[in-house]
Amino acid sequence: MTTTIAGGRAARRQTMRRIRPRRSPAVPLLLAVWAGAAGVLWLWWANTPNIADDNSKILNAGRITGLLAGYLMALVVLQMARVPALERRVGSDRVARWHAMSGRYTLCLVFAHVFLIMWGYALQAGKTLGDIVQQTVDSINQLPDMGKAAIGTGLFLLIGLVSIGPVRRRMPYDTWYHIHLLTYAAVFLTFWHQITTGNDFAVEPTAKTVWYALYGSVTALVVWYRVIVPVRLNLRHRLRVEAVIEETPGIVSVLIGGRKLHRMGAEAGQFFRWRFMAPGMRFSSHPYSLSAAPRPDLLRITVKAIGDHSAALRELQPGTKVWAEGPYGAMTASRRSRGKVLLVAGGVGITPMRALFETLPGAAGDITLLYRANSTQDLALWDELAKIADERGARLMYAVNSPDGERPDISAESLQRKIPDIDSHDVFMCGPNGFARGVYEALRGAGVPARRIHHESFEM
Repeated sequence: MTTTIAGGRAARRQTMRRIRPRRSPAVPLLLAVWAGAAGVLWLWWANTPNIADDNSKILNAGRITGLLAGYLMALVVLQMARVPALERRVGSDRVARWHAMSGRYTLCLVFAHVFLIMWGYALQAGKTLGDIVQQTVDSINQLPDMGKAAIGTGLFLLIGLVSIGPVRRRMPYDTWYHIHLLTYAAVFLTFWHQITTGNDFAVEPTAKTVWYALYGSVTALVVWYRVIVPVRLNLRHRLRVEAVIEETPGIVSVLIGGRKLHRMGAEAGQFFRWRFMAPGMRFSSHPYSLSAAPRPDLLRITVKAIGDHSAALRELQPGTKVWAEGPYGAMTASRRSRGKVLLVAGGVGITPMRALFETLPGAAGDITLLYRANSTQDLALWDELAKIADERGARLMYAVNSPDGERPDISAESLQRKIPDIDSHDVFMCGPNGFARGVYEALRGAGVPARRIHHESFEM
């Protein structure tokens, strides 16, 4: 059984909007980050009168690694705050990559800082490198806030271990997610020793004020966007499950109702983090894309059962309360810069593509959707897609395995044969990472510039 949901007049109006591409603020943000790092380096240099002897070199290396680690900690938390300017303009997946990269650099700097500072302290006390463990224990017992810093460092180590690719892939998502939230506690615990034992802040009151302002601003953003905004959204819209409908074997659509949903600001191509208040699901929050244009009274997600949480969605009962956070994601019509668009979907990646297929501005012949699945039975929402294609004069293609299991050819040559002017298209793409990498290479080989290939991965 399938369900048809259309965006009505709002979706039709969307298709007639002018193309007004919106630039990503990623470059200015990265420049601001580097400017901040330069400011940290300047603070260190201004307060470093002498690095002549070996002990001074070691201690000052420990100071600069500590300052940079403290700066990056604030950025790591900022990237977890779900600030709309980042989530909706830069893109959730790109912010997640920044967060992962910043986290790795932070861990390296933290451990370098601890090693170098303890080594320097040991040399000052007339000890050797072999006494560094005892020196660390002595410092924790004697210096203010070092006990908290030690616990915070241990939490950073735990978070780093569970974030290693092979470990994370073997760990249930909910377990990894909740351990990852300990980042807030780790940053809080390590912050105080920066102020009480950091020489730079002791001799530069202005620097201490700036540091408080940096961490205070980040804390305010986290509280606002991770706590206050979601509470306000859910109290205002009162989301609940309206129905659960099986689209194809293993794929279900969840219809979610509420009050004045058009005021949530959601767009086709975006996603929410959903928490369903059903037994066994209350403490699980997962990202699922909207699979239809948002309506004033109804939202829809379409999910493939690939884990415990997604498999449990088919058992949801009408009336179940829903807690949502969002909308997130930058893969919207505002990324478009050309008149013609190719949408490429792999598997359940059809969900945001279906919503965009309905709403992207364009005349007849401007929009093409290529849907990759293992078989025709796996083409979820196909009836809806065919209806949209017929109404809009859009082109709908699918690529499925042959009866003997041979995979279809999605190469630069095949794409050029099917779409001769593909190099003049914008491309929106969603699917598993391996599929997305292969299609990306094919698109580049077909002459599509990288700046016009728009993709977000929601495997976060």
